[in-house]
Amino acid sequence: MIPVEQIIKNEPDKNLQTIASKILSNKRITPEDGLYLFEHAGLPYLGALANHVREKIHGDKTYFNRNFHIEPTNICVFACKFCSYSRLYAHRDEGWELSIEQMLDKVKEYDGQPVTEVHIVGGVHPKMNLEFFAELLRKIKTHRPDLHIKGFTAVELDYMFRKAKKSVEEGLLYLKEAGLDSLPGGGAEIFHPDIRKQIADDKVDAEGWLLIHETAHRLGMHTNATMLYGHIEDFVHRIDHMERLRQLQDRTHGFNTFIPLKFRNGDNEMSDVPESTMVEDMKMYAVARLYLDNFPHMKAYWPMLGRHKAQLTLAFGVNDIDGTIDDSTKIYSMAGAEEQSPSMSTGQLVTLIKQVKRKPVERDTLYKTLVEY
Repeated sequence: MIPVEQIIKNEPDKNLQTIASKILSNKRITPEDGLYLFEHAGLPYLGALANHVREKIHGDKTYFNRNFHIEPTNICVFACKFCSYSRLYAHRDEGWELSIEQMLDKVKEYDGQPVTEVHIVGGVHPKMNLEFFAELLRKIKTHRPDLHIKGFTAVELDYMFRKAKKSVEEGLLYLKEAGLDSLPGGGAEIFHPDIRKQIADDKVDAEGWLLIHETAHRLGMHTNATMLYGHIEDFVHRIDHMERLRQLQDRTHGFNTFIPLKFRNGDNEMSDVPESTMVEDMKMYAVARLYLDNFPHMKAYWPMLGRHKAQLTLAFGVNDIDGTIDDSTKIYSMAGAEEQSPSMSTGQLVTLIKQVKRKPVERDTLYKTLVEY
């Protein structure tokens, strides 16, 4: 990696020199700057700048947590073209539906283990309503009060609240009182309506997604944010997406981390769309780190990328590689992700991070340091 001090001096492109000067002076880059980075910046330039920002904030620290996933169902009323995971309600015999007791049994499998988070997301099942999930949350908290529950994408929440005839604030307060601690970032896909209409037209739009997260922040709940990239979108759509997130974060400071999610083309209606290359993936992480200057953390979801690519992202702005997870998560394995049975022990994660000369730090969901290795 080229030392960041040499970036401006060695870069022949005057526009890239100017953008680098802004970043090194802690000045915000514009949407036009972000677009220029995507279109004109080389990987060494982006990597050096993104790593500079990453190390300015976090040094060599790389975070992970001990978590597990529960996926209540893959039955879904929506038909997103990029999705390899869900099965329409009319074909529910092809999917799975877990009862509250089955999900509670999954939680009990981790009794006595030092996991700190359960991550609950799945399809949008018409019979799994707001009260169903509130009961699940109450039972989890009764059984294990210390377990942080991060649950339900804005897509799931929007459907639950509309069906229950509750406002976003009413619905979130109801779930928070039942035990919901924070929200994941899923369902954001691409905010721009020109693309969203083509790949996910029937679910909550960008304004609805952002409203749910802004309301959660106002109620004292932290959330994450994602973006699905590498399909039919253009760079301008990526910048539009990140700009909307950056503006919301300016108002609320409620986002913990941003997670770029690589489109996988296995077994879905967009199988003809080629996947992004490794170089394109690293550029995405780097530009995101440079653009989202008010996001404290940048995460690479290792089951999607594979372990070695996840290691590489740590040189391109990423400071978090998610958690131990386990083999219950199927959202990406069903689409042909690198990790078909995604599970790593704490020791394996620590080794993965140390192999690329970074310092492993075990965290809780809200990034409180638990153990430094």
